[in-house]
Amino acid sequence: MQSKINVGMIGMGARGQALLKGVLLSMRGVCVAAVCDLYSDRADAAANIIKNSHNSSAAAYTRFEDMLDREKLDAVIVSCSWEDHVSVACAALERGVAVAMEVGGCYDTEEAWRLVNTWERTKTPFMFLENCCFDRGETLATNLVRAGVLGKIVYCSGAYAHDLRQEIAGGYQNRHYRLRNYLHRNCENYPTHEVGPIAKILNINRGNRFVKLTSVASLAAGMEQYICDHKELYPELAGKRFAQGDIVDTIITCAGGETVLIRLDTTLPRFYDRALCVRGTKGLYDGSADMVFVDGVDEDMFDTRAAYKKMAGNSAKYIDYLPAAWRDITPEQMASGHGGMDYLELKEFFDCLKTGAPMPIDVYDAAAWMSVTALSEQSIATGGAPVIFPDYTRGKWTTRPRLDVSVINKT
Repeated sequence: MQSKINVGMIGMGARGQALLKGVLLSMRGVCVAAVCDLYSDRADAAANIIKNSHNSSAAAYTRFEDMLDREKLDAVIVSCSWEDHVSVACAALERGVAVAMEVGGCYDTEEAWRLVNTWERTKTPFMFLENCCFDRGETLATNLVRAGVLGKIVYCSGAYAHDLRQEIAGGYQNRHYRLRNYLHRNCENYPTHEVGPIAKILNINRGNRFVKLTSVASLAAGMEQYICDHKELYPELAGKRFAQGDIVDTIITCAGGETVLIRLDTTLPRFYDRALCVRGTKGLYDGSADMVFVDGVDEDMFDTRAAYKKMAGNSAKYIDYLPAAWRDITPEQMASGHGGMDYLELKEFFDCLKTGAPMPIDVYDAAAWMSVTALSEQSIATGGAPVIFPDYTRGKWTTRPRLDVSVINKT
């Protein structure tokens, strides 16, 4: 790999432009040489951003196949619609172009198998861009677990709790894929922000694995109420019925006996929260309160509201377990996107690409985490019946060594 990595971007909607402006244009040794979007105005706008920022030209495409065939690219960032992630990623892998693929759930397990089989055949570098695996709280929790501070872990929970009603309702105007998914599907449609960090904590695919899940969904009322309350803004949605339940709860059972509870909560009024909680025999990490509790070390009267309030935000007490990458992070890196985690994940991708090191979130992780969506849809449709996880490692999970993101290990 040469010193400068030529990158193409596929999908220049809100996420693609955020990565371009927030991270990629400021990264040393990275050249965004081409951009692609189904809509030519988006592709042209992204090319103009590059020209105005770096006084350099980037080719603009509306067909990703043309971009992959005509440009000499070392890597692509895949940030298009959920439906197209896997097909675009596989096309790049087949051409020997490294892939950093944005998050989302898969539509069936055959799609996940296609991604795994393509990578196993080509061995082209691939990384799943789950940025929450790189965030401050998640990496602190992982280091606490690795150091044994919380004891033996028996249970984890998390959520994607994010009021997305305005974004979903604006899907026609903004050409955003979330709307059509919420109209037609009922599933845990965005699981990886919470299940990804938990999978790393529980060594999934590396000594442990997801075995089965069961999912239930509430009725779908939030979006219809929101459209009714703002009918003048969204006349095209009048009378539309949404399939997506407002709250989806999914319980995953692991081979090691641990259980995982994740929740999708995006269509009712609320504040943002990923709600990561890690429970062990010696203590807990509570991401909502930014709190660590260790038995015999922290507040004795933990069962009182006052004690909980007093301890909220005490994670600074455990700063020695915070990765150096977070202790030393700069204001510029913090401002680069999602409080710094976008910078850290893309730096990891490019560092691994340059050195040939294994990607910290690989194709087996992507397949297992994305499959939560497809399996939850099956479970909900059958009244919460258990659904078995495929073993995408084909048994290799029993012997594969643990591999953390280097951000976690740099203490």
